[in-house]
Amino acid sequence: MSLSVSIKKSFPAFTLDVDIEAGNETIGWLGESGCGKSLTMRCIAGIETPDEGKIVVNGKTFFEREAGKRPTVNLSPQERKTALLFQNYMLFPNLTVAENVAAGIDRKLPKEERNAQVNAELKRFGLDGFGKRYPSQLSGGQQQRVALARMLAAKPDILMLDEPFSALDAHLKGVLEQNLAGLFETFHGTILYVSHDIDEALRFCDRIAVIEKGHVMEVSTGSNLVNNPQSAASIRLSGCKNTTFAHQVDAHRIFLPAWGIEVETDKPAPENLTYMGVRAFFLERAEEPGRNTYRVRVVRTSDSRFDRSVLLEFLDRTPGSDPVVEQTENEMKYLEQHLFWRVDKLKVPEEKLPVKDEVLLIRIPSDKVYLVSK
Repeated sequence: MSLSVSIKKSFPAFTLDVDIEAGNETIGWLGESGCGKSLTMRCIAGIETPDEGKIVVNGKTFFEREAGKRPTVNLSPQERKTALLFQNYMLFPNLTVAENVAAGIDRKLPKEERNAQVNAELKRFGLDGFGKRYPSQLSGGQQQRVALARMLAAKPDILMLDEPFSALDAHLKGVLEQNLAGLFETFHGTILYVSHDIDEALRFCDRIAVIEKGHVMEVSTGSNLVNNPQSAASIRLSGCKNTTFAHQVDAHRIFLPAWGIEVETDKPAPENLTYMGVRAFFLERAEEPGRNTYRVRVVRTSDSRFDRSVLLEFLDRTPGSDPVVEQTENEMKYLEQHLFWRVDKLKVPEEKLPVKDEVLLIRIPSDKVYLVSK
């Protein structure tokens, strides 16, 4: 089982330019909304037509086209045998559950064999006895299981899931993730999984492709993506709250104009450095001045069950820093000039938790920063 995609398609906002190969594995597509994740899947499924390129699944060419010419191969969606699960599941409201599951099965099969496949998938997903109901009579979780059953019943060459949990509450999501894990264990082939949630991608995917503005920025294992990101997009999408423009001062010193500070790094900084990242929970409160230690003021705090999130402003900005922006001028630029710190409330006593307007020292560990050139 394999997938090879090398396509381009131009839009006013950006150009989709994807080049990726996959085997018998689950590939996560991680990126912000509108970056081209779902569009790539629609091209594979035959819903969208690329301007040029080639799509091959399990040795079968789905699409082939040279730039500026008509496609030499462009199979219909029905001929491609793909299974694409949308966010809203796309069930047929006028068909029963059993009829929905049967919708993708080859109609040339004998009725008894079709019914057997439908019953097997209903049983797999705990939907015995639901065959005669209609989608409107089901809960959101049951509708998703019907959609998953329909996917497998069609015996597709490739599975593609487009943010399947986006419409579910946290409890139901946890339950249905187990259904999905079972589906992935059953299917032998390439699975594409669209998400903008790094934790979700880590749970399901063997490798993760980071997509930004229509381009694949990096394809890596989840561990490498989190611990050694290779692009600013990867840093941000891996859940790092602090990502800021940077340039090299020397081999082990960098300047961050938005924060107005210099940072020393254990890892050599590349000459073409563009961004630095540091995770909010790596930051350390210091008791005295020292290496990579900065005087900051607590601008605001907010609590979750186990963490306190803290927004910090740097008080001693060096020459060459970006002009300070007020929150009322530009909210995004204002936040970019601040540092996010996450404090573990289970480890820090209540009386030592940072509070609004407090001035304190914060240290950026020199061995915990990410340095990238794209």
